[in-house]
Amino acid sequence: MNLNTIVEVKRPKSFDEIEWRDGHAFLGGGTWLFSEPQVATDTLVDLPGLGWPALTVTPAGLEIAATCKIVELHDFKGPPQWRAVPLFDQCIDCFLMSFKIWNAATVGGNVCMSLPAGAMISLTAALEGVCTLWPRNGKPRQVPVVDFVTGMHANVLQKGEVLRSILLPASALSKRFAMRQVSLTHHGRSAALIVATVGDKGEDFLLTISAATPRPVQLRFKKAPSATELRQAIDERLPPDAWFQDVHGSAPYKRHITFYLAEQIRAELT
Repeated sequence: MNLNTIVEVKRPKSFDEIEWRDGHAFLGGGTWLFSEPQVATDTLVDLPGLGWPALTVTPAGLEIAATCKIVELHDFKGPPQWRAVPLFDQCIDCFLMSFKIWNAATVGGNVCMSLPAGAMISLTAALEGVCTLWPRNGKPRQVPVVDFVTGMHANVLQKGEVLRSILLPASALSKRFAMRQVSLTHHGRSAALIVATVGDKGEDFLLTISAATPRPVQLRFKKAPSATELRQAIDERLPPDAWFQDVHGSAPYKRHITFYLAEQIRAELT
């Protein structure tokens, strides 16, 4: 779509060059920005021009730049001890988009959109990702992905603040995992996307519920729970009015399918 309100595209070489005001919008891949009119926007600030490395492997884990394209994450292999890397492709396959869009859409864009069915939110939350945020005229701050999204199309970003990167800890990448996803239609948006990770001996079992809820929800257990313990924990954490209802599934349906998929995952990992 042509954005006929845009009068300028800024291409800064560093974040310090950016002067933020109302009417500005950060441009990553632009797959959402160019999908509908942006009547309140007159200036685009090009982030890929900052030259952030897409993926950086460190002893601490994997740093994913906000400008990392989906295709770059899809092609990442990683060290052999990072057993959770195949989860990248499984979550990418849940996208309601053509594979052609992978070449433009960014990881940070999907996270900042903060939609319940954001597949990169599900992925990075499940792998205990931590966001690095760059505020205007302030020090960088870190926020766990599970706390970054606060609701439907809502997050903790302040005006002019940018998501710089997401760090997936090596400890989370080294765990075993299982994932389940369901949609009402064959190519529909996720009604539920559930991921669990666990240590080799069944310790540190972490269940992440997304798409079925307005924001990702996590349940952590010192060791893999029983079926009864898991169901009770989900029920206590998410009462009937905590589920996200839309055209992709009613709240009772999403609650039911979450219990069903979570038990499948628990059985697989234990």
